[in-house]
Amino acid sequence: MVSARPARSLTPRVVHQLVHVNILDTATRLAAQVFLAALPLLIAVASLCPRPVRRELLSSLRSTFAVGGRVRAPVEELLAGTQRTAYSWGAASVLVALLSATAFTRALQRLCERSWHLPRAEARVMVWRWACWLVVWIAVLVLRGAIHTAFGAGPAFGVVLELAAVVLLWWWSQHLLLAGRVPWLPLLPGALLTGVGVIVFSGVSALWLPRALEHGVERYGTLGTVFTLLSWLIVFFVVVVLGTAVGYVLAHDASVRGRLGTPAPPSR
Repeated sequence: MVSARPARSLTPRVVHQLVHVNILDTATRLAAQVFLAALPLLIAVASLCPRPVRRELLSSLRSTFAVGGRVRAPVEELLAGTQRTAYSWGAASVLVALLSATAFTRALQRLCERSWHLPRAEARVMVWRWACWLVVWIAVLVLRGAIHTAFGAGPAFGVVLELAAVVLLWWWSQHLLLAGRVPWLPLLPGALLTGVGVIVFSGVSALWLPRALEHGVERYGTLGTVFTLLSWLIVFFVVVVLGTAVGYVLAHDASVRGRLGTPAPPSR
């Protein structure tokens, strides 16, 4: 009976938190920003990178979306074509793509701030943090294919390594995008929830996403791929928003708050 009491009091707080962050609206905004702002930056970077980096990026995209069959050819053609268009980008174009991609990091920053009930940080404090996050994100995405196989050790080790990588990435991301206003330890529950959620979602989506992409291509052509990937991104970011928002509630739970050194929530 004693253990059931905190569980009952925890549920209303979780529900209130999810309403506060507006989970579906936030996830949709993040998915749209990735598709419209972050992906062009990825293509721009791929167009200027050496061939081995493009191969790793292609491997990462395969492991992320489990693409194959009729869907695999357009993806490979897109990345292969970046080499032919490398000279059309130039430094100025990459800079414009980078500035546009900060819309995604700003949306992530707002998710973290809403989850932790903090005011928006000043832009002059955040500019370098937006750029830093994008650089690390691209590096992790390029290495994801190798991480997925644990650098050749096998998929079993790859799952453990992927989980550790996602947890560390989101733990660091929260601290970075909150401008250090929350200590490291209270951010750990959100990082763990997000990491486990992303790994589980990736495993489940590997079963249905390839067939959904094939079906979309058959019925609507390239437009079907766009619809399917946007739907996948929305559900993916629902998982991220859930992990981050619920992590705040867990970090403020009386049973762990003292151990994590969680600061008192701001007065409303």
